[in-house]
Amino acid sequence: MRPVQQLLRWLLMSMLALASFGVAAAAGATVPRLDLVDKLVDVDAWPAIRMLPEAGQPMGVGQAMAHLPDFRAANGHHANLGLHREAVWLHLPLSVPFWQSGQWVLDIDYPSLDDVDVYVMTDGQIVHEAHLGDHVPYAQRELKGRTHSLALVLEPGHDHDILMRVSTTSTMILPVRLVKPQAVSERESGIALLQGVAAGIGLCLVMYALAQWLSLRDPAFLGYALMVGSITLFFLSYHGVGTQHLWGGNLWLSRNGPPFFVLPAIAGGLIFVHQTLKVRQMSPRLSRVVRALAWLALALTGAFALGWLDYRSAHLAGTVLGPVPLLLCLPVAWMRMRQGDRAAQLVVVGWGIYAMGVLTMAALLRGWLDLNAYTAHAFQAGALLEMLTWLQVLGVRQEQLRASARRAQQESEDLHSLAHTDALTGLPNRRGMLLELQRRLQPLSGQPDLAVYLIDLDGFKVVNDRLGHEAGDALLCAVATRLRQTLRSGDVVARLGGDEFVLLVNDMAQADNARVVGQKLIEAFRLPFVLDGHPCSIGLTIGFALAPQDGTDPAALLRLADTAMYAGKRAGKNTVQHARAAEEDFALASEAAE
Repeated sequence: MRPVQQLLRWLLMSMLALASFGVAAAAGATVPRLDLVDKLVDVDAWPAIRMLPEAGQPMGVGQAMAHLPDFRAANGHHANLGLHREAVWLHLPLSVPFWQSGQWVLDIDYPSLDDVDVYVMTDGQIVHEAHLGDHVPYAQRELKGRTHSLALVLEPGHDHDILMRVSTTSTMILPVRLVKPQAVSERESGIALLQGVAAGIGLCLVMYALAQWLSLRDPAFLGYALMVGSITLFFLSYHGVGTQHLWGGNLWLSRNGPPFFVLPAIAGGLIFVHQTLKVRQMSPRLSRVVRALAWLALALTGAFALGWLDYRSAHLAGTVLGPVPLLLCLPVAWMRMRQGDRAAQLVVVGWGIYAMGVLTMAALLRGWLDLNAYTAHAFQAGALLEMLTWLQVLGVRQEQLRASARRAQQESEDLHSLAHTDALTGLPNRRGMLLELQRRLQPLSGQPDLAVYLIDLDGFKVVNDRLGHEAGDALLCAVATRLRQTLRSGDVVARLGGDEFVLLVNDMAQADNARVVGQKLIEAFRLPFVLDGHPCSIGLTIGFALAPQDGTDPAALLRLADTAMYAGKRAGKNTVQHARAAEEDFALASEAAE
């Protein structure tokens, strides 16, 4: 029986086809219809679409139906009508064979369309009407999703027509497809995955840049975070993911998201380029221009948000300001590149990648390119690659900041050393010695017992007068070396000036211990110095004070040691005198004189 059934079915289909051909020929119909066969699953409807632009007054659906013979195949580029101020009517003739299901989803994958009125007709009668577009609140959409879509139940064995009236302030990109319901979720999950990965990369880059900005306080990182965050939100809005998952209840953002997010991205890019290329050092005037344009972009963002700027004006502002960082700062980048600046090299590479994406996007929005997978995502791919390239610029910037910090620290240390070091001997000078003495006298320093020695050289003036000042300077350096060699590494040797030295020696709790160290120093200087072949003998007269026994004030301890030293001078030089003993001797001498 099966061959007989197949034969009868073939005869019936042939008769229906001949009947349809005869009716169409009699009516003069020449419009090809798109056959919806279930096995196709996902159908590009654009080749079957005809269009009729509105001229002057808006047309209703009745007028559009009356003008069906005037509809013509869409000329130009695939699924791209470019900029159209007037609304456009689209006609999609369909045919569903009687043995097919007729269940489809009409999908327009361009979320930026403002208003799309859809009329589904069967045998010339309107059976369903729907209003799509980003001016429809998300909660009121026919099908909840990132695209503009409508479920269709088309009666098998009949001819159907879909009329769509499209009006928008953005580019009229119309990727109209007919998709089987079971394939919609699979297709959308793939797109959602790609957009989620891109958004995740953008979020990670923003968090990294903000963390570095909080640490380094460098505006380049803040500009990068603003640029990446804004451009990430732009793509979420452009592809409808933001409306679907983030701000679905905010109708203003659903309508105006793309230009609203582009403007702060431009401001962030200007800040980033200004800092990384060091524009201020190259041209203060250009620096002022770049910063003014960054503030202008932020001001326009605020004006757009407050309603002082309409969609078209904001879109125009973004289009005009978009290439400004490249046009203004490319000469600076070129000069930096010639100087071997790696950050400038990476900035230019990022610009090159980004420029290809921007040019593709601009040509698409002007209606100069077919809509396909490459042209639809070239800008996003270029922007993502630019962000990753410029991430390396931030790495170079960190190295530059670290190097600058190291130079500043070294300069600070050098200045500190100059201020606290004796230029001739390299020993601490009076200021450096007082700081070290103050530190060692602090209660928590762990070094409570301290001897402060003040040394005057005996016979230095004779050597200086006989051999000259250069020999005198050489002798002072030799004295400094011998003092350091005689004492321990933790003790301090300082030069007050002239031929006076100060020693700070720890663990001297008793005056006798301090005298032993003083005598050791005197013995060390019994060996003569040799300067240019001339032996030179000098001695030491040493006065010392003990802390905390004799006090804990640095200035007072130095005065006591100085008094003891002069007492030693009066006693015949080459002596070691304790401040307290010197005071007692002075008191006894005064009593004897009386």
